[in-house]
Amino acid sequence: MSTTADPLAALGSLPGVAASVESVRKAVDRVYGHRVMRRRSNEVTSEAALRGARGSAALSGADWALEEVRRRTDFGGEGEPRTVGAALRLTAEAGQLLSVWRQSPLRVLARLHLVAAGGAQADDTVGRPRLRGESVDEPLVDLPLPDADEVSGRLEGLAALLIAGTEAPALVTAAVVHGELLALRPFGSCNGLVARAAERIVLVGSGLDPKSICPAEVGHAEQGRDAYAAALEGYVSGTPDGLAAWITHCGRAAELGVRESTAVCEALQRGAA
Repeated sequence: MSTTADPLAALGSLPGVAASVESVRKAVDRVYGHRVMRRRSNEVTSEAALRGARGSAALSGADWALEEVRRRTDFGGEGEPRTVGAALRLTAEAGQLLSVWRQSPLRVLARLHLVAAGGAQADDTVGRPRLRGESVDEPLVDLPLPDADEVSGRLEGLAALLIAGTEAPALVTAAVVHGELLALRPFGSCNGLVARAAERIVLVGSGLDPKSICPAEVGHAEQGRDAYAAALEGYVSGTPDGLAAWITHCGRAAELGVRESTAVCEALQRGAA
């Protein structure tokens, strides 16, 4: 497929992107080769899911300690408990939607928002893109908000690209999906949580991380909200340098997620986890 027909693949030639793609691939290969993965990969997957949910919630304003997330069972309250609960539900749901994603990304995004909202919004705004005049509750993303018509058109365009298929590396596709959803904020709430869950779906469904053991959400949180916001501004700018900065930021997040799961593997090997 040519880069003209495959604009996602063209992003792979941006400065620094190819090196980031290769670095992520090598990191993922190393953790998949860990001896613990031969017999205990399910445990690593479960722990990665928990840590990824914690990281995603932290970026949405609920920065809880991992052990607090592990210990708690009640996430039905308002504020931070609801955010953490939404992140946990999304992480659990993402793995069930891989086959649907390949055929209908927009259907999956609607489902993700429905799961994230979790009944918190008892109205017809849940599970669909916002309409003209509807507000967005996303205080941690301080960027101009595209209008509903632009949101609709860009979502349709993104879905068409994904359904048609791309030769772009998984990291590039995941970063674009993540960045586009944050830029558009198509739903009335939970857009950050949904965007990071969609990034996970792409990384897993692409075959880069088939067992979902490399939680990029951990890396996004570790780099901090300020760096996350600055990289997103680069994506929204649409400039080659800005797009490259966002993709490499997502690559670093994935590598940090690999580091987290490598530590889990080492702990399991020592019998300490």
